[in-house]
Amino acid sequence: MFSLLYPYALLLLPLFVLLHRYKSHKQNSYYMPHTQWLKNKPTPKRSMDAFLLWGMLSFAIIALAYPVHIKRIDTVKNDALDIVLALDTSGSMSLYGFNPKAYKQTRLEVVKEVVSGFIDTRTSDRLGLVVFGTYSSIASPLSFDSNAQKEIVNGLGIGALGKSTALIDALVSSIKLLKESKSRSKVIILLSDGEDSSSVAPLNIALKLAKKYQVKIYTILIDKTQSNMMELISKSSHTPRFEAKSKADLETVYTQIDSLEKSTLSYQSIAVPQPIYRYFLLLSLLCAFALLWVRRDREVF
Repeated sequence: MFSLLYPYALLLLPLFVLLHRYKSHKQNSYYMPHTQWLKNKPTPKRSMDAFLLWGMLSFAIIALAYPVHIKRIDTVKNDALDIVLALDTSGSMSLYGFNPKAYKQTRLEVVKEVVSGFIDTRTSDRLGLVVFGTYSSIASPLSFDSNAQKEIVNGLGIGALGKSTALIDALVSSIKLLKESKSRSKVIILLSDGEDSSSVAPLNIALKLAKKYQVKIYTILIDKTQSNMMELISKSSHTPRFEAKSKADLETVYTQIDSLEKSTLSYQSIAVPQPIYRYFLLLSLLCAFALLWVRRDREVF
């Protein structure tokens, strides 16, 4: 699709035509009868002169009108989610038996495998990591770098932040990561195998912060049948409460959360104007050089 940014510049062309005709009429003329046979007939050279002259003016005026080629480009808008994975690394995560097929795997080793698989499925989203034991710490800010996130997860060690469980403090740290987010959906996936035993922040403050910043919290309790605190968090966030008794259960839980929280892709078309005036300017210059060439042995016009 072609367009002119300054179409009114084309009015110069009829103006030049009128000026040319006016100049021709203003020339002095004398009438002499029976002299038609003396009248100069147009020669091929003069016709070529006129053609090149008007071609030069026409292309220059078109270039002045700034022609553009409108190119439409389809773009993909990714409506990504911001997800924080809060992972328990307390002393109890060293217990065996969570994976019946590999009994000697600790709870944390199983969690790291399953969470790494979950990270692979969220390539369009920003992920952040919070780990907690006796204390809570932000292991990674929100990022699209899934490989870096997996490296951090695989490097987690049991008891690195103490053997107790600061579950509420981890929740507060996760909300801090998300409070400035502009994403349409902000999610925390909180995984633990026990009750809180060392947090400084009270639960009601953490839940108020989550509500204030519109953060959705999914809780995953592993290898236990009940946790009053995890149940309170789920009820406050109006989200399902998940329990996993084995590695297979945990994989199913993350698959369910993955299906509940989907990124969306929207397509839109944008018009990009590409200037092409220089081509017409080049044609005008070529006409000018050609005109000079054909008149090289004659008077300058």
